[in-house]
Amino acid sequence: MKVAALFSGGKDSTLAARLVEEEGHDLRCLVTMRSGNPDSYMFHTVNVEAAGLQAEAWGKRWVQAWTQGEKERELDDLKAALEGLPVDGVVSGAIASSYQRDRVERVCGELELTHMSPLWGRGREELLRAVLGEGMKVIFTAVAAQGLDESWLGAELDETAVKRLLQLNAEYGVDPCGEGGEYETLVLDAPWFRRKIVVSKAEKTWDGVSGRYVISEAHLHPKA
Repeated sequence: MKVAALFSGGKDSTLAARLVEEEGHDLRCLVTMRSGNPDSYMFHTVNVEAAGLQAEAWGKRWVQAWTQGEKERELDDLKAALEGLPVDGVVSGAIASSYQRDRVERVCGELELTHMSPLWGRGREELLRAVLGEGMKVIFTAVAAQGLDESWLGAELDETAVKRLLQLNAEYGVDPCGEGGEYETLVLDAPWFRRKIVVSKAEKTWDGVSGRYVISEAHLHPKA
């Protein structure tokens, strides 16, 4: 099947797209919604412009579309972005958010496209292990949960981080995959990337409760 992936550049959308590709589907393009609302109901907003570098590194066509991020109306913008693409299906990285999954399903139904959500309903620890197992280099770009402080911003998702996230889940109910908005991520490298992303300039913002790792300069660099 020819598919397009809804792509924020985070670990979940990247893993979902890769799993579908590994199943033998033809991943034609990566579709990124650029929202004017930093608190969008549907779309990831932190450092999404880096998705263009990821698409280039992956060797995929990048499709970007804009939305004001108004509740429900942003679905019309998503529909417009997908309409006319030479694909039969759409991939999303939803894990447990019925709000997002149901709305993508609805848009796909209106366009007569198959919605594929390979991460849906899977265990959180299982998914984190899958990210590490695929060899993806992932950093934290936003945090907003008890136990996640400024030191997490820009840090790598590794085995130590996974263990700590599982501990925070047990202690405070933090979703280990960040499905409740506890954190956001960015993939800098993966075995299937032809080049890796190098961050040359970034700034941390922290208000005492939540923060972001805002990248202002990044580029692709050859792998050793």
